[in-house]
Amino acid sequence: MFLSNTLSHSLTLLDAGIVAVLGYVVVFFGLILLMLVVMAMGKAFRAKDGARNPKAPAAPAVPAVPASPAAPAGSAPAAPAAPAQTAPGSAGRIKLHDVPPKTAAMLMAIVADKMGKPLNELRFISIKEVK
Repeated sequence: MFLSNTLSHSLTLLDAGIVAVLGYVVVFFGLILLMLVVMAMGKAFRAKDGARNPKAPAAPAVPAVPASPAAPAGSAPAAPAAPAQTAPGSAGRIKLHDVPPKTAAMLMAIVADKMGKPLNELRFISIKEVK
């Protein structure tokens, strides 16, 4: 009834305001529904992916401890050295074979970029130059 009245007569400022507000309400309601559908689908896909690839708790990486020089004869055996602390998000130490650290860092960044994964989700065990 409201719309039929407004179409047959000229719109007043109040009528135009009401029509505009109702239009905004309908559009935002549709956007909110679309947002809820997308969020629900995202959760469903994440749950489906998690069920397909269950992650086993990984054992913490133990960094390599350099060998200590031989203890002098007659001395008590030394207690094992505490492992060095690693940076948060790192996966332990990496062995570099004839590769400078700068080159290794560039290679790891390139591999992470090509795989589309963050660098802290990848674990590099060793890097060796092929001659």
